[in-house]
Amino acid sequence: MATNPPANLALDGGDPRKLSLEVENGTNDAVGDEYTNNRGVSFEEYMYYAAITRAQEKEANARYKVARGPQTIKSVIKGRFSSGHIEQDVSTEVTASLSNVRDEKDRRNGEFQVTGVGGKGNGITEAQRQSANRALRTASWGTIFYLITTDILGPTGAPWAFAQLGYGPGVALYTVFGAMSYYSGWIIWNVFCGLDSDRFPCRGYGDFFNRIFGSWARHFINLAQALQLLLTVSVIILSNGQSISQISRGSSGESIGICFVACMIIFMAAGFVLGQIRTLQRLGWLANLSVWLNVALVILCMASVVYGPNYAAVEASFGLPSGMPIRTYAGTPPPGMATGGVGFVASLNGLNIAVYAYGGALLFAALLAEMRHPLDFWKSLLIAEMFIYGIYIFFGVFMYSYQGQYTYNPAVQGIAAYGMQTAGNILSLVSNLIAAVLYSNIGLKVVYIEVFHELLGFPELTTKKGKIWWAALIPLYWAVAFIIAAAVPQFSYIVGLVGALFILSFTYTFPAWLAIGYWVKKDAMIEDEERFDPTTGTYNYVDHGWKRWGRGFMRRPLFNAFNIFYFFGALVTCALGCYSSIESLRQAFQSGIATSLSCTPPL
Repeated sequence: MATNPPANLALDGGDPRKLSLEVENGTNDAVGDEYTNNRGVSFEEYMYYAAITRAQEKEANARYKVARGPQTIKSVIKGRFSSGHIEQDVSTEVTASLSNVRDEKDRRNGEFQVTGVGGKGNGITEAQRQSANRALRTASWGTIFYLITTDILGPTGAPWAFAQLGYGPGVALYTVFGAMSYYSGWIIWNVFCGLDSDRFPCRGYGDFFNRIFGSWARHFINLAQALQLLLTVSVIILSNGQSISQISRGSSGESIGICFVACMIIFMAAGFVLGQIRTLQRLGWLANLSVWLNVALVILCMASVVYGPNYAAVEASFGLPSGMPIRTYAGTPPPGMATGGVGFVASLNGLNIAVYAYGGALLFAALLAEMRHPLDFWKSLLIAEMFIYGIYIFFGVFMYSYQGQYTYNPAVQGIAAYGMQTAGNILSLVSNLIAAVLYSNIGLKVVYIEVFHELLGFPELTTKKGKIWWAALIPLYWAVAFIIAAAVPQFSYIVGLVGALFILSFTYTFPAWLAIGYWVKKDAMIEDEERFDPTTGTYNYVDHGWKRWGRGFMRRPLFNAFNIFYFFGALVTCALGCYSSIESLRQAFQSGIATSLSCTPPL
């Protein structure tokens, strides 16, 4: 997962999760329909309206292609750096509908009230609501390819992973996890297309679990998401504290420079200020820039190998003495020739970095929610995964071949030449600060709505008091992230722990869980005997319980069995990754090689 601006930052319209989190009340009516707020919405009803929406999107997409004309690579790139409205096929009627919905939202203090079956109308028809919802979905599959790449691509950890694994296991693991991350994205895409509709739009990752398993699953997923984002902000504070420390030491290579804790405080203070931003769409062009910043970093790191590894950083962080011949290995390096530990633990630490590299599925729901034609998402995902995989393999193998056991994580901080190192650190600081601001924005929003608003009765974020609480809680959020960052002694190990516990779960474990629930419930439906009645909002089930679940499972026994195997395999990998990271952190604490909560930098 890239420590750069996530993809949804580049989409006009702000954070697509906000509406779902603020309005959804357990029935999962993401637009607040009065009718559905008074009753539960069944899985089958979600599927009924989703099928209608997908059919309408196919027709609309065919008309759009005719009106747009042929699309070239130049038009895709040019469109991505435009304001975003170039792809929006908005008629006068759609614009008026969107205006009506927004006016109605403002009138009711941030809560949509629309005409639905059995609902009380407020002058907004079903057709107007549908048009307004379509008007907000503007991204093409070419745009989404760019955004997935922006979100996931973070190559600076790949060389260190190869240094722990060796060439063979490194290539194998990056290949396997790349293929599995595509499969997980394919699952999310299918679940989205099967459950999202104009009437009940999916806005976030937790929506899927709510519609399949219930509100308890949504709460669990949202809280896990909030904790992951908090730890991610901590990782970014620690990483960029190291960057500021390196810059402050100057070309003379002073041992300390600015006190390391002060370096992290500087970055945290910047987060205090920029974290007050609540509407992020004006920063969209920076997200477009982030891919090219990563490409520039890769080129910079590869050009720096002529100066040799940064021996001082490796010795300060890992205790590996300089002076040994640079060695590379086809398989797992022997003891003393890898900085991530010894043998099995070192390999697991490298595996954690490989897992972290493909993290991004957490945002796929938001990206799909912005697509004009979600059925094309598989194209975006496939091309993006192939592009990202190619960069990881090439960059990882290249840097490991030149730096061997002295490969550092992140690679930019392993540059020996101060001038090139400083340029790389500045590029990282710019992109990482924007990333941290967005992660804190989303993370605090989830915590506020799940805990402060729903459990403690705090005002909604759309109100004046809610905005005041937001301004007060942002510094607290960053302070907690700083304390976590200052308490850990080594960047690579804490990245591995976050990757194993959360990134792996959201990218592999949770999609497998979704697949099991979605296809079993979907295949349990009997087309000729069961039907949904849109007039009453009821579905005539022929049976319930184990008999129904068994029928759903046996429709695709091998596919469902594979998903169960995938789920438990991901759980085992999560456990092994947590073990290796925690064991390495324990050893680092005991050795006293590097401690973040001091003036001495851990590199």
